[in-house]
Amino acid sequence: MSILIDENTRAIVQGITGSQGSFHTKLMLEYGTKIVAGVTPGKGGSEVHGVPVYDSVKEALRHHDANASIIFVPAPFAMDAALEAVENLELVVIITEGIPVHDSMKIKAYAERCGSRVIGPNTAGIISPGKSKLGIMPAQVFTQGNVGVVSRSGTLAYEIALAITEAGYGQSTLVGIGGDPVVGTSFVEVLQMFEEDEETSAVVLIGEIGGDAEERAAEFIKTMSKPVIGYVAGLTAPPGKRMGHAGAIISRGKGTAEGKIQALEKSGARVARIPQEIPELLKEVLR
Repeated sequence: MSILIDENTRAIVQGITGSQGSFHTKLMLEYGTKIVAGVTPGKGGSEVHGVPVYDSVKEALRHHDANASIIFVPAPFAMDAALEAVENLELVVIITEGIPVHDSMKIKAYAERCGSRVIGPNTAGIISPGKSKLGIMPAQVFTQGNVGVVSRSGTLAYEIALAITEAGYGQSTLVGIGGDPVVGTSFVEVLQMFEEDEETSAVVLIGEIGGDAEERAAEFIKTMSKPVIGYVAGLTAPPGKRMGHAGAIISRGKGTAEGKIQALEKSGARVARIPQEIPELLKEVLR
């Protein structure tokens, strides 16, 4: 199966005429992703890598059957793009970094009202190896397999996915939930999807300092039948200093890596102290 995206996903790229949108559209097309249209207001009637461009999502949907969107729109305009997408599509992946928190809150609330699933913002996206890619991750490190991966960090996810591939397991789907304080889909929601996915035998959860997303995930892991391996970045991070992501900050003593590791271990998850331990832990839980 895989979760969220597969070979039947039909996507619109919002911000397709920008440098990042155009660059990653080409890579996604080469991977085999079905990109049916692009959207950039004022650029309707043009083409990017053979993909027709429209002025709005609604206009694109009058001409093409799509069920997903990936957004490369600059932060000041990303909310408007996302609101139109969630009103009309089942799945919206927001790559854009630097979206104001209040904008993200509005996007999340509107998506819940519309029954749309938002991944991100500030995400590397989603890949179901061999089927579809809606994101900016390097596809060559992934191979089809039975390990689900969910991560706040993009770069760490690539590194760990490569280790999983080299260990001979591969991935069912990798989901980057995003590194901002407010994201559209939580660890818990993705874990539940993996728990229900027949192709996923184990899950790797990649967390980092800040917030309580990992602690909430730990509570859900207690109910799971599938083994979970965790890794939390930021063991040496000083309190009060943001580390990379907007959401990666220890505040008032909360959100530490050690606290998250303890919560995951109490839930029954195996926790790696360094990424290189993950393949060995996978061998143990899948033996």
